[in-house]
Amino acid sequence: MSSHTTLVTAPIVTVFGGSGFVGRYIVQALARDGWRVRVAVRRPNEATFTMTYGNVGQVQTIQANIRDEASTAAAIRGAQAVVNCVGILYPTGKQTLDTVQVEGAARIARLAAAEGIQKFLHLSAIGADANSDSANARTKGEGEAAVLDAFPNATILRPSIVFGPEDEFFNRFGNMAANIPLLPVIGGSSKFQPVFVDDIALAAAKILRGDAPVGVYELGGPDVETFRELMQRMVRVVRRRRVLVSVPMGIAKLQARLFNLLPKLTFGLIPNSLLTPDQVRQLGEDNVVGGDALTFADLDIQPRDMDGILESYMWRFRPNGQYSEILESAKNLR
Repeated sequence: MSSHTTLVTAPIVTVFGGSGFVGRYIVQALARDGWRVRVAVRRPNEATFTMTYGNVGQVQTIQANIRDEASTAAAIRGAQAVVNCVGILYPTGKQTLDTVQVEGAARIARLAAAEGIQKFLHLSAIGADANSDSANARTKGEGEAAVLDAFPNATILRPSIVFGPEDEFFNRFGNMAANIPLLPVIGGSSKFQPVFVDDIALAAAKILRGDAPVGVYELGGPDVETFRELMQRMVRVVRRRRVLVSVPMGIAKLQARLFNLLPKLTFGLIPNSLLTPDQVRQLGEDNVVGGDALTFADLDIQPRDMDGILESYMWRFRPNGQYSEILESAKNLR
């Protein structure tokens, strides 16, 4: 049988948000497993890079806005599995936390169930709680409930902070470390369990293969560190000497409220991507795997630690970039 014939008969999976940070790694893992992958995004022309993740024709982009019934249904039609990776950190325009993480998630699950989809995977986050004071955690929790209401056999993945080449955590603080001498530390004693993005993708692929039980998984790496310890690790990796300044929660909340004025003062042209009151609340809470949750152990996956992986992409924030190691070695030889 030719590879073309195999591709034509391979099952189809639709990955909503498949060009995002976590989504693109899930798309790669599913393509390696032999799925035909539809990358469903609002702007397909900006997601064409995902088409290189498989054989010719194996990965295709499709236009879909999860706030829109028709395009969402069209993206699902004919598939055997659906993955929802759509999530936002802060609202921009019509993309609010409620419309994306609650209504959008509910729409995808409802339409998937109506289409007779066999497997449904939903990406959430540790701390998702419909009763949370944090809007992000609340909408994540409400989104999970809506998904399970429409699709009871859905599997939910709740990662801790996700790290990898395109992450929005270490890259953001690495950029700050490269440009300013002081680094703010909010909620320095809060504990986090960073998880490598490719390990989440491995988990997703295994679940969609049917090699793992359906349920809610909390995914964290082997390292549990406070926010301050993560910042100390980051400055070591980028070879910078920086002063870590503890910011009291009260001051951080005030700063976040001031930053929240940006969208109003600019009529929505500039979103508050710096620090939101919601992010301050979340930085003040632990973000680690719960004791009674399904984990990587239930998937027989050994998650990778931060050592080495951070070095592989954070070098660009070092004083001499990729040449820092060479120059430091030469200096020691003098």
